[in-house]
Amino acid sequence: MQIKSKNYYLYRLLEMIPGVLVWATFAAAILLSIYRPIAAIYFIIIFDVYWFTRISYLLVYLLISWFRYHRLKSVDWMTKLKAYQKLNWLDYQHLIFLPTAGESLEVVNATFQRLSELDYDLKKLTIVLGGEQRKGEQFLTVAQQIEAKYAGIFNKIIVTVHPQDIAGEMPGKGSNMNYAGRQAKEYVDQQGWDYARVIVSCFDIDTLVDRQYFSYLTYEYITTDRPTHYSYQPLALYHNNIWESNFITRVVANGTTFWLLTDMARSERLFTFSSHSMSFETLVNVGFWQNDIVTEDSRIFLQCFIYYNGDYYVKPLYIAVSMNTVYMGKLWRSLINQYKQMRRWAWGVEHFPYMVWNFAKRRQIPFFKKLRYLWNQTEGIYSWATAPLLIFILGRLPLYFAEKTNQTNVIAQQAPYILEFMMTVGMVGLVITAVFSTFLLPQKPQKHLWLKYIIMVVQWIVFPITMILFGSIPATDAQTRLMLGGRWRLGFWVTEKK
Repeated sequence: MQIKSKNYYLYRLLEMIPGVLVWATFAAAILLSIYRPIAAIYFIIIFDVYWFTRISYLLVYLLISWFRYHRLKSVDWMTKLKAYQKLNWLDYQHLIFLPTAGESLEVVNATFQRLSELDYDLKKLTIVLGGEQRKGEQFLTVAQQIEAKYAGIFNKIIVTVHPQDIAGEMPGKGSNMNYAGRQAKEYVDQQGWDYARVIVSCFDIDTLVDRQYFSYLTYEYITTDRPTHYSYQPLALYHNNIWESNFITRVVANGTTFWLLTDMARSERLFTFSSHSMSFETLVNVGFWQNDIVTEDSRIFLQCFIYYNGDYYVKPLYIAVSMNTVYMGKLWRSLINQYKQMRRWAWGVEHFPYMVWNFAKRRQIPFFKKLRYLWNQTEGIYSWATAPLLIFILGRLPLYFAEKTNQTNVIAQQAPYILEFMMTVGMVGLVITAVFSTFLLPQKPQKHLWLKYIIMVVQWIVFPITMILFGSIPATDAQTRLMLGGRWRLGFWVTEKK
């Protein structure tokens, strides 16, 4: 986000706040454990009880979304769409953005192949395949082969090449789509389409959509009052290569899916994430995806929220889009890339200063609505970084120092048993999560033995470890980098897709 020089230091101060809060928490936990271990024990018990309660009700939301998802899987959305009389679904066009960053023909073709198999009128789909000039001839070669293979199947395939080194831009997905969006607008204008009747979907290039995705999306769009005031968020699964990937990346990927499921049951907390859909009219009004940030997928919701003075929402779509887990063949390389992906997602902390800055200027947005969204964002990124470390590591420090300094009382003596009991009960929720994860799995390839299903359940035993290594640490890393600024800032890192 470009800030005028006179306001630079104020905005930098806002950028520093999340990181300062995280490190102040870690410092306080350590110092309190050393100098006031009994007080620290009380705090840790209260903190753990709070998180035990919170996880319990999050599990309820998870189950609500899970049952909704499975109930709606059996709906024939095309039949419902054709039966709807108030508006004609054939009057609506779909604009599908597929940004690339040097992916192979195999990856791109898999996405186009799935789109060609949809239960929908394919002539209503215009696909924008966005490439990068910095990738040279590789993208053009892939694009030419795709155009040749799928010629005449869709309404049109628009190929765009995002120029490199544009002043003020950050090379990455956001700048690619911003450029592709403006190119697509020229085509939409030539066709004379009504912006409000053009539905935009933005997918990662490895995204495989459900055959009914566009039937469901179109039905929700035309039956929603003021559909231009909504984004539409499907359930993100990471199943394309889940049977081949390692157990750690599978747990991390499923954890992301379950987080999204809990938020889908609480739409007032829902942001756009990864693959999403929206009105082209709204996309044009807000100036397309922001081209100078990392987390454009969730920022687009905030752009719309601010543009409409808070009268903008995210509607959950209980239908799946599937992407790749981080799988590079070799375990160590996969884990490094997994860490980088989680750190990039955690860079969503860049929304905090953006929200404070723009909310302060938008008095038309109801105060308590601004406060709720700001709290959800701030508490979310703070807990992401601090909670796993406080629960599993730093929470043990006061017990050690209390025993070492002979500072003890009844609560201090019972604390290990209290914490152990909560951990044991918490395992019940983990078992439920593990079992439900198997119901989301795609069909097992024949080359894998049935024992793989058992592994898919047992693998969840490493979940507490992944919460630290691929949750707390990359989140702290991202917030620290934003706090430091300058050369420590993250650019857009592209997850390799195989």
